[in-house]
Amino acid sequence: MSHPHPELKSAPPLARGGLRVTALGGLGEIGRNMTVFEHAGKLLIVDCGVLFPEENQPGVDVILPDFTSIRDRLDDIVAVVLTHGHEDHIGGVPYLLRERADIPVVGSKLTLAFLEAKLKEHGIKPRTVRVREGDRRGFGPFDCEFVAVNHSIPDGLAVAIRTAAGMVLHTGDFKMDQFPLDDRITDLRAFARLGEEGVDLFLTDSTNAEVPGFTTSEKELNPAIEQVLRTAPRRVIVSSFASHVHRIQQVLDAAHQYGRKVAFVGRSMVRNMGIARDLGYLKVPSGLVVSIKELEKLPDHKITLVCTGSQGEPMAALSRMANRDHMIRIGKGDTVLLASSLIPGNENAIYRVINGLTRWGANVVHKGNAKVHVSGHASAGELVYCYNIVRPRNVMPVHGEWKHLRANADLAIRTGVDPERVVIAEDGVVVDLVDGRASITGKVPAGNVYVDGMEVGGATEASLKDRLTLAAEGVVTVVAIVDADTGALAEAPDFLARGFVHDETTFEPVVPVIEKTLATAAEEGVGDAHQLEQLIARAVASWAFRTYRRKPLIIPVVIDA
Repeated sequence: MSHPHPELKSAPPLARGGLRVTALGGLGEIGRNMTVFEHAGKLLIVDCGVLFPEENQPGVDVILPDFTSIRDRLDDIVAVVLTHGHEDHIGGVPYLLRERADIPVVGSKLTLAFLEAKLKEHGIKPRTVRVREGDRRGFGPFDCEFVAVNHSIPDGLAVAIRTAAGMVLHTGDFKMDQFPLDDRITDLRAFARLGEEGVDLFLTDSTNAEVPGFTTSEKELNPAIEQVLRTAPRRVIVSSFASHVHRIQQVLDAAHQYGRKVAFVGRSMVRNMGIARDLGYLKVPSGLVVSIKELEKLPDHKITLVCTGSQGEPMAALSRMANRDHMIRIGKGDTVLLASSLIPGNENAIYRVINGLTRWGANVVHKGNAKVHVSGHASAGELVYCYNIVRPRNVMPVHGEWKHLRANADLAIRTGVDPERVVIAEDGVVVDLVDGRASITGKVPAGNVYVDGMEVGGATEASLKDRLTLAAEGVVTVVAIVDADTGALAEAPDFLARGFVHDETTFEPVVPVIEKTLATAAEEGVGDAHQLEQLIARAVASWAFRTYRRKPLIIPVVIDA
């Protein structure tokens, strides 16, 4: 098994006739999936998503893949292929199209509809190419065939990319539900046919590689969802991803069966369900969905609300209900159904919301206490099936954190793939397929690009560090008026502290420290205000650490008297 090495050099030029695969996001993390394929001087991109920030990234809205390595080759990009319509696969497209607006964007009907609605908000009209399973299209030197896969959003596609260097099969996000709600199963016959032809490199979804067995079928959730809608004494508030059309279909069917009306709450939910309904992916019995205004006139036991916020996002409808900051007031007897997963890193936020809702008297039904969610990703049993059907020559696990990638690599090896041909890469690691062998050849820059309000890439690791310091340690501003002639303090310095625990006398002991610093500076002939500021900041910082074991951000201001 070849592993990434921190000491990797910049990638050399691609060998003649080879195929280069570089993930700029999605490896070592769950989010911002983006893979760049290079062959015969052209680039094909598969997916371009966003990653949602962790608690240690304050003020960041989303995190993008790093486009640095392709920025001077934007004209070589022949297409961006989207496997499905989730944010972590399409959310970065507006930012890529800002750099070159006419890149053809390839995807299925629902995926492109979700993307176009998103791009409208950015004021971008894309060049789209609509495909469906079974289609085969050429983009420059890449011949792409699209294969139906089943996932937690309709219309998912895997893509087989044929080039002169060999064939790559990229599963996208997938599972193998044998009884999907829309009867569109993962096309294992196509996987087998491609396997017969010869898959040189297999990129497989690792998210659930650690989970033994098979992912439960969506249909098995029906009893639990129906029970909630049948037995809930008052209103039912369902929270789900705004794109999980199948899950929301199950809720609509059950609500209809038990005589309830449904309203959608939250901008993304209203928008996406409108799109899914218009395109025929969401089948809504007539008269079932009403506006919030109409819903308010109904008795409580006839009401179902479907809203966003199943991941504890602070601005989404459910969190605001838990915080009493929403027009919908949760009360005793209400039932809240969290029909979603716990995404790694969001657990605390979700439990906070569950506790908040429970406090107002709601009964919260979630995957921890009822069978109301199944994953959208293949478990180990399904992945092993795929390896045995496809019999790939080389394997590169994608879409997952380190532990998921490693577990997926182990599965491939157990089915008989040569360990030397199983490549675990990280974001920015370059994998070349040359003469039928995949190997790591170098790396390209692949940092985090932060979107902070309207600013892309403005927030850096350094500014986030400052924000964390401000949050954890506070800030102290020192205003020193210095006599230009003697270099000594003209009057006692002023201290303004925020978030640093202090009272009137806290800073008295540091005044002599500042005086001593200025005296030393005067002796050495340092009189420049900027230099003095640096010296004062260093002196006050070490005093604060010695005295209080704290490292506040020090902002020195020196004024010449």
